[in-house]
Amino acid sequence: MTRNLISIVDDDESIDRTTTRLIESFGFRAAAFESADAFLRSGQLHDTSCLIVDVRMPGMNGLQLQSQLAAEGCGIPIIFITAYDDKESRRRAIQAGAVAFLSKPFSDEQLLQTIRLALREEFTAARNPISIVDDDESIRRTTTRLIESFGFRAAAFESADAFLRSGQLHGTSCLVVDVQMPGIDGLQLQSQLAAAGCLIPIIFITAYDDKESRRRAMQAGAVAFLGKPFSDEQLLETIHSALRHEKRGTETT
Repeated sequence: MTRNLISIVDDDESIDRTTTRLIESFGFRAAAFESADAFLRSGQLHDTSCLIVDVRMPGMNGLQLQSQLAAEGCGIPIIFITAYDDKESRRRAIQAGAVAFLSKPFSDEQLLQTIRLALREEFTAARNPISIVDDDESIRRTTTRLIESFGFRAAAFESADAFLRSGQLHGTSCLVVDVQMPGIDGLQLQSQLAAAGCLIPIIFITAYDDKESRRRAMQAGAVAFLGKPFSDEQLLETIHSALRHEKRGTETT
């Protein structure tokens, strides 16, 4: 754990000090900066495994720092912390790929769990794609763009059969699948994968949220069953849950 550097960017010196001590008590290395500009000038950018950044700061604020890093192709996982948790800032941060948006004061355990999630996603996001299976071309296109905006790779398929033939089966970290489709529907695809011993975490999406389909999907191990339209934040949180599910499954096999 000591090889991971967690960088904290906050203009409040007391927050820098207490958060640094807390992170070091978890067994990580920590470095604190009083501004986004100080962080960018520090030379620590490429050594940072996770960035904890305040939303509101003089000069370049947290959201502007996130945008600048993204424009430079820097995929450091970002955890936002703020004393002013407004919905628009949260929406912008999460939509742009933030791992979490924590309100001050946060608990020690809350921060530790979020850092662990961020460090897992540093590798997961660049590793295997999230596959989308939906016969609606507009849903495939918008969901692909949304998932890529979170920092993940995405691959889209117009049918379950196309997905099964694609060669992506064993390289998929998470499957986002429509319930009602021509040919093999979502529930049938779930059953077929289970029968083949394939434990890809599945998120169902549907415009027809009937109780029986939901019951069957969840009973068979689906991570979630989302009604269309779903929010950006809802999908991101569900993908996080699915990837945690995948990691647990990998560790037990």
